[in-house]
Amino acid sequence: MRTWPALLVENRTAGKTQTRSGFQFLHSENQTGSEFSDLVQAALVDFDVTAIDEPSPDSLRVFFHDAAERDRALIELTPAFPDEDWAARSQAHLTAVHVDRIVVTPPWTPEFTNRIPGVTTVVIQPSMGFGTGHHATTRLCLAALQRANPRGRSVIDVGTGSGVLAIAASLLGATPAIGLDDDADAIQSARENLELNPDARVDLRVGDLRTSVPGVADIVLANLTGTLLVQAASHLEALVAPAGRLILSGLLDQEEPAVTGAFPALSVLDRAREEEWVCLQLARPGVFE
Repeated sequence: MRTWPALLVENRTAGKTQTRSGFQFLHSENQTGSEFSDLVQAALVDFDVTAIDEPSPDSLRVFFHDAAERDRALIELTPAFPDEDWAARSQAHLTAVHVDRIVVTPPWTPEFTNRIPGVTTVVIQPSMGFGTGHHATTRLCLAALQRANPRGRSVIDVGTGSGVLAIAASLLGATPAIGLDDDADAIQSARENLELNPDARVDLRVGDLRTSVPGVADIVLANLTGTLLVQAASHLEALVAPAGRLILSGLLDQEEPAVTGAFPALSVLDRAREEEWVCLQLARPGVFE
């Protein structure tokens, strides 16, 4: 059974937060458990975190994709922030992400305040477990979405998480744009982000792809994992309209043969890679109009 490397981060009443492996943050002594959780999650947003467990209000167990990512977090986030400006510092390092003609930004950067002409700005409130644009797979999907040109086309984003891809699709002219996720918390996060992007129109739905079929679309996005892509292949393929496109990411390069083999009726139109992550754009036969 797969195990995930983890760090245990604890909020100590003496004013120090630390993990059993030495990962430390300093904070004011009157910090609440909720504030503690928010600060830790904001600091970890750039790392490949697979899950966060909260054993108590004053502790978080953070699971990483691999040991190297855990160790990178340990190195880069130590030493501790030495004063109660911790919150401001933790937010300050969260910068906007530029992907071709899209900018994904939290609501406190210069890119949020001063919009760049001709560039689509997607505003996402950082939240652990849901995409912000800082992860390679999200960037790869955003780039592939632009190459597919969603203007005037229907889009379904499977496993929408924060809604970043569905919101981007809508702002790029997709109609309709649907975001589907089986996690109600993810859909709530996506709704909050949708409110930060008033020009976007996204139909957000809680549902399991295996039992909830949202119809078909010209462009289907699925930023999941290699294993999930293989398991859900028939369901994902059923969402793709005639001559449509299926954009897949979340798979590692060694998983690519298994993923492409799970979609024998579709051809690989485009492939991109960042670090060990791969993004594929598959095409159903026909004219993409």
